[in-house]
Amino acid sequence: MNNTLYDSMARVDFGRLRTRETLMRIMSLLKVQRDEMLSLGDVRSILRPASETYRGMRTVPIDKIVGSEGRFKDFNKAFLPRHDKMARRWMRVDVAHYQNLVLPPISLFEIGGVYFVRDGNHRVSVAKSQGAEFIDAEVISLAAKIALSPDMTREEMKRAVIDFEKKSFFEETHLDVLRPGCDISFTEVGRYDELLVHIREHKWYINLKKAEEIPFERAALSWYDNVYFPIVRIVRESRVLARFPRATEADLYVYVGRHWSELIKRYGPLFTMEEAAEDFTISRRAEGIRQALRSVSGRLAALFKRRA
Repeated sequence: MNNTLYDSMARVDFGRLRTRETLMRIMSLLKVQRDEMLSLGDVRSILRPASETYRGMRTVPIDKIVGSEGRFKDFNKAFLPRHDKMARRWMRVDVAHYQNLVLPPISLFEIGGVYFVRDGNHRVSVAKSQGAEFIDAEVISLAAKIALSPDMTREEMKRAVIDFEKKSFFEETHLDVLRPGCDISFTEVGRYDELLVHIREHKWYINLKKAEEIPFERAALSWYDNVYFPIVRIVRESRVLARFPRATEADLYVYVGRHWSELIKRYGPLFTMEEAAEDFTISRRAEGIRQALRSVSGRLAALFKRRA
């Protein structure tokens, strides 16, 4: 075959994929996130891998390649091209396929059992369009504590990580056993780690007045009874949660506590919880949120004054 024929075949292939991508985008208008390719940067921020390991050359199942490091806006989740301007480069790779040319292996990051393209997005797209099941790749593994599935969305990955962190938190504190019915739930990753820091700090303060160091579980129970739950009770009674429809009680505990810590660092330890809550309140735009948090601030101030 001559090059003109190869070019014509590649042009037809690209047009077919662009049509499929357009149809997929229309069908997923009500669930856009399922059509979007995953970004490695987003997944890194969710899973927070502790290390990376070079794995060398591997033969990788193409259906486990779910995202990209830098070209996640150029392709959809099925690696269909999203822009006509990509035609020339995509077609060059497709022509090479028809000519049976050996292309360099792609580069991938592996995390949680799925793969993200570091280099070679167009080669993956062409390989998928031609029905290939495997592709040669140079692989770097990023350490992750949970397994991912190829059909997961970003939100589903986040939920899986939060569930894992929640399970780990209760395994370490045993609060679900010590306080049956205890439910500490978050909407973002990493917040259970913040609670563990709070518990360790609480344990340190308790130990200042003790001859012997108390067990971590006992400190966790004291933190829950004397710090966490009283604030949650105020949140419930003030009905402030209605002003944050996507947040949980634990989220609000972290919001106020985080803000208070920032103000203490900035202005010193004499900054009260009441002032912290008021400052946090003023920073909110909606008047309804400001009024609700003012109510909470007064209750929090009274709570901490009784403990002073």
